[in-house]
Amino acid sequence: MKQTAPEQSKTYQEVVAFRVADQDFCFDLTSVREIRGWTETTILPRAQSYVKGVINLRGSVVPVVDLSERLGLGATEPHPRNVIIITVLENQTVGLLADVVSDILTVSPSDLQPIPDIVDDVVRRFISGVLVIEDRMIRKMDLAEVLPSGQIEAA
Repeated sequence: MKQTAPEQSKTYQEVVAFRVADQDFCFDLTSVREIRGWTETTILPRAQSYVKGVINLRGSVVPVVDLSERLGLGATEPHPRNVIIITVLENQTVGLLADVVSDILTVSPSDLQPIPDIVDDVVRRFISGVLVIEDRMIRKMDLAEVLPSGQIEAA
């Protein structure tokens, strides 16, 4: 039995679940460097509308992306209860503005359901599937698509 447990653990993955515009999303925990409270940003003129600005993270300038606006759910009016999820994607550190981090979940491949065929390609580009956990449906985000490296660098 003990030999089976390590084999099973390889098929499971951890995700960080969070809320944006009253909707549940998640992505792989391996992309998360830290989770911090809202910090005022320094605005970058002519940046994309979903780039809230930049913050100083221990001497590094980090762009902060409003996930709600990036996903087409409307702009977030930052509040002290909002969080910034600091992620690392392709050696680029980016902060993601979210309403709240709700859970760190361990999920199996069977928990992830495909996006229905009727959904358009824009949705499929950002969302890789839907996790069905108890009575919750959590959309799994593809960070590489939500934050393409060329757009991160432009921020």
